Amino acid sequence: MRAAARRLTRRLGRRGALLTMKGIIATLYGSGQIIEPVRDTRGLRLLLTLWPLEVWGWAWITAGAIALVGAWLPPRRDWPGFLAVWAITAPWSMSYLVAWWPLDDYPRGWVAALIFGAFGAVCLVAIGWAEPPARTELPRET
Repeated sequence: MRAAARRLTRRLGRRGALLTMKGIIATLYGSGQIIEPVRDTRGLRLLLTLWPLEVWGWAWITAGAIALVGAWLPPRRDWPGFLAVWAITAPWSMSYLVAWWPLDDYPRGWVAALIFGAFGAVCLVAIGWAEPPARTELPRET
């Protein structure tokens, strides 16, 4: 079992592991918006002029699915997964930021804007990372 986990970890790599986590979070967040949407939509007013929350939920799920598929692609071919997560978080971050300032409609909008912005920005940073070389294990001395 441990050998299989090691092979899986090597196959996935660090970039793939990050994309897997981001993909799971995005998929779960989108599902949550469909199953039980947020009640306080003041920060999302700008987005809701474009599409209803259910459509945004499906957009989150789609971005998560793209990230999950991208996690299994070779490094440098996995960029659609990173871009998809960033692309769904950017409008949410902007919507909360606009609701906070200049509209002053949602006083805590800056907090949500930073959280969504940071969640997506990690992908923009990681997209440029090279996968580190495989670690060689030294033989054990008995």
